[in-house]
Amino acid sequence: QVQLVESGGGLVQAGGSLRLSCAASGGTFRWFNMGWFRQATGKEREFVTAIAWSGGSTYYADSVKGRFTISRDIAKNTVFLQMNSLKPEDTAVYYCAVGVGSQYGSSRTYDYWGQGTQVTVSS
Repeated sequence: QVQLVESGGGLVQAGGSLRLSCAASGGTFRWFNMGWFRQATGKEREFVTAIAWSGGSTYYADSVKGRFTISRDIAKNTVFLQMNSLKPEDTAVYYCAVGVGSQYGSSRTYDYWGQGTQVTVSS
């Protein structure tokens, strides 16, 4: 079965950077999209970014464009989220997910989810 394990979250001051990792196992992902979502306390889970495993096309929410970068290491079955210029409003639990649907911005598209990693940005 597919398993996703996120890591790299933590506490950072506004303007700082973090890099999240999501290690995937248990499947072949060439036809999949890998997405990052986040959920702040009291809010709905929202799309952050996604990447096509094969080809590398990327998609970003407007709120993170220019600050966040998604990438992948195919050999290691790992996707990364580089987060720069972090803002307090980026504070959330970040989840990685894998799915085959074309609606990359919808959480319902994704079949497998990691446990989440907390990102806290202080002002």
